[in-house]
Amino acid sequence: MIQKYILLDRDGVINQDSEAFIKSPDEWLPLDGSLEAIALLNQHGFRVVVITNQSGLARGLFDEKTLNKIHQKMRDDLANVGGEIETIYFCPHQTHDECECRKPKAGLLKRFAKDYDVDLKNVHFIGDSLRDIQAAQTGGAIPVLVKTGNGTKTLQNNPQLLTSLSLFENLYDAAKFLTCR
Repeated sequence: MIQKYILLDRDGVINQDSEAFIKSPDEWLPLDGSLEAIALLNQHGFRVVVITNQSGLARGLFDEKTLNKIHQKMRDDLANVGGEIETIYFCPHQTHDECECRKPKAGLLKRFAKDYDVDLKNVHFIGDSLRDIQAAQTGGAIPVLVKTGNGTKTLQNNPQLLTSLSLFENLYDAAKFLTCR
């Protein structure tokens, strides 16, 4: 059986984003409907993978142990609604580190594709920022933009995106669309 995957950015797509960073499990707050969206995707046979920049690590705002606790809260909250995340890939670097894993580069997408032996051309990557869209395009995945988080601002600053990708109000709307295909 062919496995179906959906890639998701974390902050602004699954949970509320913060310019001050999400630094603790208490600060991780799911967006309305996002956990149910992941459960819906799971119910339709999709395995969900998170691809996220976490430069707060390099900035010393939190450590990897705390990041793991944040992700465990996300997984626990998801389990409560019948959803699960297959795995989480994160970039711990800052922009000036010039790494290959920080979006808009596609290093994390390529690592996922290699780890799971997946052709990205059939995989949707749902994000809320231009760097998510660029990483999807560079990696060969199908970019999807949601208006939550930075999505509305991203669209205002890049109106050409209206004609080049799928756009949804939120993760739940995107999940409904992708599960009805």
